[in-house]
Amino acid sequence: MTRLIVAAGGGGDAVAAAMLHAALYGDEDQAVILTYAWDRLLVDPVPGPRRPSDFTGLELLTQSVWLVPAEARPIAPAGSTLPRLAAELPHTFALIDPQHGAEGITRQLEELVRHLEPTSIDLLDVGGDILARGDEPTLKSPLADALTLAACCQVNAPIRLLVAGPGLDGELPIAQVQGLLGPLVHTFTAKDVEPVSPILEWHPSEATGMLAATARGVRGVCEVRDAGLSIPLTDDGPSVHEVDLDDALSRNELARAILSTTTLDEAEAHSREICGYSEIDYERNKAAWLKDQPAEEFDPRTVLSQLDHFENEARGRGITHTTFRRLAEALNLPGTQREALRALLLETAPEWYAAPLWDLTATEAPSP
Repeated sequence: MTRLIVAAGGGGDAVAAAMLHAALYGDEDQAVILTYAWDRLLVDPVPGPRRPSDFTGLELLTQSVWLVPAEARPIAPAGSTLPRLAAELPHTFALIDPQHGAEGITRQLEELVRHLEPTSIDLLDVGGDILARGDEPTLKSPLADALTLAACCQVNAPIRLLVAGPGLDGELPIAQVQGLLGPLVHTFTAKDVEPVSPILEWHPSEATGMLAATARGVRGVCEVRDAGLSIPLTDDGPSVHEVDLDDALSRNELARAILSTTTLDEAEAHSREICGYSEIDYERNKAAWLKDQPAEEFDPRTVLSQLDHFENEARGRGITHTTFRRLAEALNLPGTQREALRALLLETAPEWYAAPLWDLTATEAPSP
């Protein structure tokens, strides 16, 4: 049997989709994960999602759907985690190309459904920002989710909307997300995380990282992103809930507005109008800013000294955990030095590692 899982926002949602497939369906079923190549600036210095022409080595599955095998490579300067995911996971990864708007994604889904005849179709979102109206002040990245939601609602096939890790993306207040959830489908456990554990060692997704950490029993308050958002790690963290697909569309004003869009630019314009911004504009502005920043050498002693200061301040804010991405942002390190930072910290104080998070509650700091 073949299962189709649509990773609503790309990035970490694709990793969560692999975890979901193993937990719900086991090893006997095959899974095709349809996802964006949209890894943000930490991995991909080029703003916005990648299209098929940004890769070499893709395999054409249907008229408008390309598979991303392990041999595929993004064309520089673009970057993507998808080829490595394809190399390290048993799932088949197919590329969402949003360049033709919601209508284009709808067409890709319809072709996949005809070609695969899947036993089930799940639309998976980690955090729950797919349930946003569009005017929430904490909402930061609504466009990708709105596009997949709009497309899934137009496909003539039963599609189940699942929200994993309610509130873990920091986009909507947890209380608001919880009030919109339907039946509990699954609660992830440490055993469920095992199939993707090697992925979490290098993949930068914060929301899926926290989802896995809560499944392993980590509790507290995690600080994430460049803005330093505080995310509660609670017993609700590892849960997966079903949400009525039509109800989500009725709530999501941006998704409704872009139902008939035929270009990504058109969808972006609706985002600016409804949400007041486009997340791709944010990436464009940040990419331009990063380009002008001087490249500094990674100095372990300086980094550990700065880390000690950050950790003391974070504890004062009630923070118990953080992500390596947040640490890199807080210490003004470029994304290219994130792995160097992670390796340094795991070498100097491995007991602080609450996989895949950094634990600030240990009693002794790493020594400069």
